[in-house]
Amino acid sequence: MAKVSLRNVIKKYDTKTIINDISLDIEDKEFLVLVGSSGCGKSTILRMIAGLEDITSGEIYIGDKCVNNVHPKDRDIAFVFQSYALYPHMSVYENIAFPLKMRGIKKDEIDKKVKEAAEILNLSEYLERRPKQLSGGQRQRVALGRAIVRSPKVFLMDEPLSNLDAKLRVQMRSEIKKLHEKLQTTFIYVTHDQTEALTMGDRIVVLDKGVIQQVDKPEEIYYNPSNTFVGGFLGSPSMNFIECNIENDTIKFNDHVITLSDSQRACVGQKDKVIVGIRPEKMDSVEYNYEFSVPIDISEMLGSEKIVYFNVNNTKCSAKIDAQKQFSNDITLRFNTNDFLFFDVETQKRIMY
Repeated sequence: MAKVSLRNVIKKYDTKTIINDISLDIEDKEFLVLVGSSGCGKSTILRMIAGLEDITSGEIYIGDKCVNNVHPKDRDIAFVFQSYALYPHMSVYENIAFPLKMRGIKKDEIDKKVKEAAEILNLSEYLERRPKQLSGGQRQRVALGRAIVRSPKVFLMDEPLSNLDAKLRVQMRSEIKKLHEKLQTTFIYVTHDQTEALTMGDRIVVLDKGVIQQVDKPEEIYYNPSNTFVGGFLGSPSMNFIECNIENDTIKFNDHVITLSDSQRACVGQKDKVIVGIRPEKMDSVEYNYEFSVPIDISEMLGSEKIVYFNVNNTKCSAKIDAQKQFSNDITLRFNTNDFLFFDVETQKRIMY
């Protein structure tokens, strides 16, 4: 088991900076998720930890050892790829056993480790099958089994569920979490899927353009985003961001004037404009202190709830409401103004209060 540390790591391709001076500590036995949009650098970070990409400057530690100049095979890590990377001509048993054979492990020990991994992953009855005879979820389990038998210090996973259908992704998410709890090993997991990030990670690292935007527990990142990028990236639909003028300690939502509380006044200070952030589920609150009606642009049925879209201050917004709630062309929204988050118009950073 091992802690992983990145210290002032920079990665450049020619003159283009992909990773911009990142420092990060991943604790021993932690399940850390790297999340961000395509091209943000999350897979590059994983590949640098694995040794598959050289770093331009900085240091990477696995345990107490700087691994900058350590060959990938000597870093004691296991990498699970998006594409499974199974050998089609080998059986499940042979695929799982392959890394052990390459290390010259004795046959009896290989057999023991393969069967233990197969038992953990519910693959025991498929050991003689070839990959083409397996479902996508079973193939991903084989890829995990091949990683498990090595008993690595660190598991690296690069979007391992992206090739699976939605139902199977949900199932495999819980299986990987159970696997982490059973193995008690450091997991570093890359995804662009916010649901995976929120449901799987002990902590989440949100990346944008090679820069860490926020590192925290899932609930903190969801309810207390550090800037509009984080608030907008996590959540479906994303957080509503409404630019408002401040006049005499009030803000306007369409034609409705809302008075700021004492703490909110202290928060915004002397600003004459502010971005108000509020989650869609907070727009139809039971514990509300303000309500107003707006025309509905469109609504989407999502089983037990509906998403309704409307405009506030010429900004497209959304609300999650109960599917049984009745409305016609207009809908009455009820919210608590204490749920407002404030962001600076220029920097887009959260204003704390």
